[in-house]
Amino acid sequence: MTPDQSNESRREPGILPGGPARNRRELWRRKLLWIGVWLVFLSSPVHDLVSGNHGAGATAAGWLGLAVFVSLYLALLFRNMGDAPFVSTLVGALIGSMAVLATVLSLTMGSAWLGLYCYVSVACGSVLPMRAAFWTIPGTGAVLLLVGLRSDEEEALNLLLLVLLIGFAMTGVSQLVRTTVELRKARATVAQLAANEERLRLARDLHDLLGHSLSLITLKSELAGRMLPDHPDKAARQVADIEQVSRQALVDVREAVTGYRRPRLASELAGAEVALTAAGVVAAIPAEPDLDGVPEESESALAWALREAITNVVRHSGATRCTVDVVRRQTLDGPVVELRVEDDGSGGSGKGPGNGLTGLTERLEKASGALEAVRLKKGFRLTARVPAGPAPDIGSRT
Repeated sequence: MTPDQSNESRREPGILPGGPARNRRELWRRKLLWIGVWLVFLSSPVHDLVSGNHGAGATAAGWLGLAVFVSLYLALLFRNMGDAPFVSTLVGALIGSMAVLATVLSLTMGSAWLGLYCYVSVACGSVLPMRAAFWTIPGTGAVLLLVGLRSDEEEALNLLLLVLLIGFAMTGVSQLVRTTVELRKARATVAQLAANEERLRLARDLHDLLGHSLSLITLKSELAGRMLPDHPDKAARQVADIEQVSRQALVDVREAVTGYRRPRLASELAGAEVALTAAGVVAAIPAEPDLDGVPEESESALAWALREAITNVVRHSGATRCTVDVVRRQTLDGPVVELRVEDDGSGGSGKGPGNGLTGLTERLEKASGALEAVRLKKGFRLTARVPAGPAPDIGSRT
């Protein structure tokens, strides 16, 4: 679809009831389309007035009564199609005034004016609640028949079906308008929630990415500074490592912003060993784990958990040793992969979970996993579990 076609497709719903109007002019055009179509029924009373069937006084009174009736109709429907409709008591008074005027004009001017009851029926179907419309529309038809007994019974019978049909048809249109407005509001709410969720995702990713990378850069910078006077060659290697880490952090941030960042557990294990060694922590890191059949979402969640855990060990724990284990277990809910990170440090100074653990918990819950953080007598243990595959269908066994 070309941009011009896309713009045109967005413009077309502008004439539909309940759709958003770009400006006041379009709003008035839409209202005229959906309200003015019923003005065709004015042809009979207008023809009756210009035909000279009445005296001058009666004709003037007829024009005045018709003008008031149409004004009430247009004011009622125009206002109630907007964002600030009349209150229910005023709506009832206006519809009642229209019915009284239609009755008086039909009884005094003749059967050509019975078509005014069509407008009363349209007003009832358009602005009244569904329950009220279901009895006011047949009531309008009954008044039409009673008035027709005094003027033209055959004409009243011919109009009865039309009055009922257009009244109930307008209830459907009114319901469609309300539904469209509600759907538009719901769509706006969903869009806002999606935007909030994307902001939370980006915040979690940036926290996990930059927290780990910046901690490693800080450690290596301090190490390079200590080595520089006596071991410039070793300091140069640390600076080269800093450059490599910063470049990788830049790549990771770009991937996180575009939404395609899915870290691998094997690469995070290698990065964890580098970070712990640079911090002077003795690391016990397993070889590349067996992840056959593990969903990509589960592996990604474990990789984020490992990154956050190692970042906390390096920045807050003051540990001298850290052990990482990755094992597969069979549970009642099916096979799981368990990541366990344990250190012998004193832990952070905070009394509650930080932003990292909170975001990590949310990330694991999205992958149908769980997080456990336990403070030991000497140290801290973080355990993350994610499904290793689909749960076994126990009920299907024979």
